[in-house]
Amino acid sequence: MPLISDRFRGFLPVVVDLETGGFNAATDAVLEIAACILAMDNFGRLSIAETISVDVEPFEGANVDPRALEFTGINLEDPERDPLPEKEALRRITQPVRKAVRETGCQRAILVGHNPAFDLGFLNAAIERTDFKRSPFHPFSSFDTATLGGLAFGQTVLARAVEAAGIEWNAAAAHSAEYDATKTAELFCKIVNMWKLKGGE
Repeated sequence: MPLISDRFRGFLPVVVDLETGGFNAATDAVLEIAACILAMDNFGRLSIAETISVDVEPFEGANVDPRALEFTGINLEDPERDPLPEKEALRRITQPVRKAVRETGCQRAILVGHNPAFDLGFLNAAIERTDFKRSPFHPFSSFDTATLGGLAFGQTVLARAVEAAGIEWNAAAAHSAEYDATKTAELFCKIVNMWKLKGGE
């Protein structure tokens, strides 16, 4: 039986997307975090096992650029928005990830993202800012679906890579952390599963 721990050298791929109040991880707020935990079936195929998402309360003194809110469509005053402080948000996201790491026999999680330096930079900044001690994620290694999408489909923009992969894309739903993480996860799984079908390990 194939094991996900063997497939990625002891790493558990977890697809992560963050929506933020700007581009500077040191000064700009994290507003949403979503994570898709992946699983491997008896034939070695990947799929999404669990998705966790959380709204995040901007940290004290955080910058929130109105242009970022316009781009993401996030309304900080939305009564349906139920944000958690950063440390609690990190706990909510990482607890199921740590559980999956243990259950799969992996050593730690590795962030999968579309241009993941952005997401990992903001994640690490929040971890440092809150003195969060139990992050399961590798602090600097990641898998990039922009690179993989360029290799597999000749497309590096998420929407175009997803559509080229034959996966449905709803532009109106894009730029929420949960939607973008889910589509990034579907794209990553599709590429890995295609590689296996072509005889790759």
